Amino acid sequence: MDKKTIIKTLEKIALYMELQGENPFKVSAFRKAAQVIELDSRSLSEMDNILSLKGIGAATGAVIEDLMNKGESSFLIELQNSVPSGLLPMLKIPGLGGKKIAKLYKELQIDSIEALKEACESHKVQKLPGFAAKTEVKILAELENFQVKPERSAVWLLEPIVEIINEKLSHITTIEKFSVAGSYRRVKEASKDIDFIIATEYPIEVREEILKVLPVLKVIAAGDTKVSITLDVENEVDVDFRLVNIDQFASALNHFTGSKDHNIKMRQIAKDQGKKISEYGVELEDGTVQHFKTEEEFYAFFDLPFIPPTVREDGSEFTKLDQLSRLVKLEDIKADLHMHTTWSDGAYSIEEMVEACRTKGYSHLVITDHSDYLKVANGLTKERLLHQIETIHEINEKYTDIEIFTGTEMDILPDGSLDFDEDVLKQLDFVIASIHSSFSQPEEKIMERLFNAIKNPFVHMIAHPTGRIIETRNGYNPDVPTLIEWAKEYGKILELNASPYRLDLKTEYLRIAKESGVPIAINTDAHHINQLKYMDLGVRYAQKAWLSTDEIVNTWSLDKFKQFITK
Repeated sequence: MDKKTIIKTLEKIALYMELQGENPFKVSAFRKAAQVIELDSRSLSEMDNILSLKGIGAATGAVIEDLMNKGESSFLIELQNSVPSGLLPMLKIPGLGGKKIAKLYKELQIDSIEALKEACESHKVQKLPGFAAKTEVKILAELENFQVKPERSAVWLLEPIVEIINEKLSHITTIEKFSVAGSYRRVKEASKDIDFIIATEYPIEVREEILKVLPVLKVIAAGDTKVSITLDVENEVDVDFRLVNIDQFASALNHFTGSKDHNIKMRQIAKDQGKKISEYGVELEDGTVQHFKTEEEFYAFFDLPFIPPTVREDGSEFTKLDQLSRLVKLEDIKADLHMHTTWSDGAYSIEEMVEACRTKGYSHLVITDHSDYLKVANGLTKERLLHQIETIHEINEKYTDIEIFTGTEMDILPDGSLDFDEDVLKQLDFVIASIHSSFSQPEEKIMERLFNAIKNPFVHMIAHPTGRIIETRNGYNPDVPTLIEWAKEYGKILELNASPYRLDLKTEYLRIAKESGVPIAINTDAHHINQLKYMDLGVRYAQKAWLSTDEIVNTWSLDKFKQFITK
């Protein structure tokens, strides 16, 4: 159990209570308890007794005890079962919060998007206290563009679902081998569905197990070679499972990973050699079918090097085969330069984050908690940051196999100024500058803010340079090619933020940065130990831009990194 899970559970309970029309004071108690824990700079393991914190009452304390003892909250489960599931999507409609939705449900029995639309069209909503005719008009306007189930699901939404499926499949003993495939495996930013390839000699048994262990909303197809289902998760996600025998696995995985253009090119190569590729293997001229144990064997059969799924896209990968060996790989990563601790809005202490980085074999890391402006993230004041610098120096003395650098993720303020003065910045080893506010400013103002950070001699890197959230938010839309030019001119790093929510910079801009010779840092922006795993996603996304090891800052040796930050 960790702080973040407790905080999120308390906040979720407050939301469900609000949807039930619960007493506002009771709802507020859960939100205040979450805030008290958030603002405490200690991790859960460092707290003597979390229940003794001022602001934790009997009801919130019982939930925390439940979480600590069982890993889940019985109260939250009870609430989730009692609140109609159709109310939750309504929270995505601008202007509708928990209180208003509770009133719509209580007074008009509105329990779905469809029921809301019908009630607005029949002018029932405007008759409720707190609503008006203009409210109906606004809701109907929002519903015009509203989709309960979007056409594509972002990688950040699919990632935890793939993890759940992986975990469930790993416990089915009749499965010999399995892998995710499709566009998700190629690290596309969003996908229509999820594809899995499963090797088994018992397809019927596996099919039944899949239908039993996963939260199935709808069965689309359930045969001996393919199972298609819709999962009962947020936004509803379709999943296809292809069932093959072990000999067919590598060929099937290659085929269903795609892309379509990559497969067309491979079939042409095979045809030129008198062979024919199918999802089951490679048919030779004499009619026999060649099978493969791995995809590496598959490509070698055509005298090709292994082509990673990440670059199997438009067919141009076949003209860059000499670059494949230079693509950055996870084992090349020596550091993570952007992470948060309990000093701001992280879930774990500095030492806990350091220990997690040690297990990954990193030689160094940077602690970069938020700056004072970002109050919502418990940003550090100047005084707290100076105290943290001293603390990091003390912790550093305990380790000989990893070096901890002091840092900050400093806000670039709406007026273009930086959150810390130079007298503070010069005491830090590594300074990140980023924008978290006023996204709707004109491009000229946004670029002025970024330029003020770029030209500052104490700033080393711009984090998540466009501010986008995949399939959710476009960001602040800077002129990225110009930003890249400035980074080149002033010798700054641009970040590839590896969070599945961001993947920012995106590939088209990473390619421009590569051509311009601007160094890129792949960072997790981890707020939790488990999020350090995002480095793998970031590395695979960087491969899509054909980034090589020498272009990635956190593949540099400790000495080279020190030279860069002290020049």
